[in-house]
Amino acid sequence: MILGDFNSRGELILKIGLVTADGEIIPVQALLDTGFTGWLAIDDQDAITLGWLQENQKEDMQTAYGEAQFNLYQGTVFLDEEELIIPVLGGNELQDILLGVHWLQSKRLVADFPAGVLTLG
Repeated sequence: MILGDFNSRGELILKIGLVTADGEIIPVQALLDTGFTGWLAIDDQDAITLGWLQENQKEDMQTAYGEAQFNLYQGTVFLDEEELIIPVLGGNELQDILLGVHWLQSKRLVADFPAGVLTLG
């Protein structure tokens, strides 16, 4: 199970690990974005630094700012005691690492604001 926190704006922040091409796990905080239907979105520069493989295709997505084109990477995350290889969208100037709602198809989300409990697992 992954533990998380609510930030000052009430956003859902979960702690995950990004796995470099060398196998090192980098702990990060990711924002659960219920408007994002994919697995994970990250800034292109971060994906390159992690050594993730870029696919030869691009992905068109509708964002809050309009339609945008994203690079597609094969990334590895450490989440809920599992190392998983997933498709990752990479974009320019992404401020946050985003977890998409695709995780909710296989993980249970508990967001109890009054009790201050946030878990995914």
